[in-house]
Amino acid sequence: MTALSELEKTSAQDPAWWRQAVVYQVYPRSFADSNGDGIGDLPGITGKVPYLRGLGVDAVWLSPFYPSALADGGYDVDDYRDVDPRIGTLEQFDELRAALHGAGIRLIVDIVPNHTSNRHVWFREALDSPPGSRARERYIFRPGRGEHGELPPSDWTSTFGGPAWEPVGDGEWYLHLFAPEQPDLNWADDEVRQEFLTTLKFWADRGVDGFRIDVAHALAKDLTEPLASQADLEADIWGGAHPLEDRDEVHDIYREWRRLFNRYDPPRTAVAEAWVPAHRRSRYASPDGLGQAFNFDLLEAGWDAAAFTGIIDKNLALARESGASSTWVLSNHDVVRHATRYALPDGTDLAAWLTGDGADPRPDEARGLRRARAATLLALALPGSAYLYQGEELGLPEVADLPADVLQDPTFLRSGGEQKGRDGCRVPLPWTSHGPTLGFGDQLAHLPVPADFGRFAVEHQETDDESTLSFYRRALAERRRLQTEESLEWLASPHPTVVAFRRPGGWTSVTNFGSSPAPMPAGSVIVSSAPVEGREVPAEATVWLLQDHPHDD
Repeated sequence: MTALSELEKTSAQDPAWWRQAVVYQVYPRSFADSNGDGIGDLPGITGKVPYLRGLGVDAVWLSPFYPSALADGGYDVDDYRDVDPRIGTLEQFDELRAALHGAGIRLIVDIVPNHTSNRHVWFREALDSPPGSRARERYIFRPGRGEHGELPPSDWTSTFGGPAWEPVGDGEWYLHLFAPEQPDLNWADDEVRQEFLTTLKFWADRGVDGFRIDVAHALAKDLTEPLASQADLEADIWGGAHPLEDRDEVHDIYREWRRLFNRYDPPRTAVAEAWVPAHRRSRYASPDGLGQAFNFDLLEAGWDAAAFTGIIDKNLALARESGASSTWVLSNHDVVRHATRYALPDGTDLAAWLTGDGADPRPDEARGLRRARAATLLALALPGSAYLYQGEELGLPEVADLPADVLQDPTFLRSGGEQKGRDGCRVPLPWTSHGPTLGFGDQLAHLPVPADFGRFAVEHQETDDESTLSFYRRALAERRRLQTEESLEWLASPHPTVVAFRRPGGWTSVTNFGSSPAPMPAGSVIVSSAPVEGREVPAEATVWLLQDHPHDD
């Protein structure tokens, strides 16, 4: 038995594995295409398990792989207990899970409970049934206003633009907080609750280690008449009683889920995607709830020492309050990649910048990558879980100049082209330096891979000790070796642009947010985001140091 298999064996029953795990998000359609149809698939991911093992991640979070018309990148689910045939089969899912587990890597899958697709068997039945029928109770149907129901029940707008209500031709309308192809479920209905418990059990029984819960804050809704106006929904007047978001009763659902998760050994984990005020986040992460919730604060922070320090302090306090561990995220499938965010001036309107094809302002790519590596190393030094998004380990930038005829994001379609959407961070990964898709597959990819992505290719980087990929591998290996207790001690710094803290075991992280080098504390350099010369922390860089004579922590 190999050392890593032994590691998997000895850690298999560790119920706290997730608390300081490094989780790597795979967006399946853009990871690796094994059959040349232009769409990434499960066998493609299985073939890259050695790559993931070499990277040093603890778990893979698999974005939706279910049957879907792709109205929203797979988040419009036709069947929650199957695999999209373009991506694979249930048997190939089992092979992927076995390969990951054999490499000591756990598997987290995306669950999309706020809405189904409009092709789901339940919704087709609802459309074929009359108003007031049992089939329509599983969703949120309401009679329209006006003499013949020709007006929507309210003036609500959807997240992707346009009305949040869609008519069905018989005087009723259904609610969709996202695209019309994503009708919202009615979570006051017992059948809906039982169906998702069955789905969670289906995947947990199949060996899945945890779940990422999409739009976790929006399941419970109160549509008592009269319905609020859109202006009222956008006003900060609800205090935990918003009709559509972050209602207190949503936690009744997650307590029921937690009872199911805890029947497994070790208990299945879950992490909430809950875009809620920070003081409300801890309820989603409570031990009798999902157990962990995403902290997206760093996604919205500028390159600023005080901002980072405040975010870290606040979220560590929230983690202590909930009994969970914090989560640290710099990129994912919904936001501009952080190597590009940091390449732009602070305060840049990213939506407007994308709409302009990224031409104004022109990103400073070298600065962006320098800052991205520094921010990554800082985040990896923090207690809690780190969530990485595929391709960030290659330093991939956002692809801002995708032509309109290839864009797939409903944000682009629903806004009439006024907003470009999220396709620029979902471009397939470059595995080789040459070829029509740079090693993603044999044919053209579902989103075009820029020719200049060849310089970021895995093939090119894995033989370069100074590459971003090599940097990530070193950082993750050292993190695994050093990470122990979930605490840190802030260190005083004479420079307001320097953020420094010590972790148990006598190692220190120092980040220089400034534009000139800063004095380096005592200790031996373990890993750095930029080359170190002498006893200075380079500008826009992070350095980890090991004390020569650590005191007892």
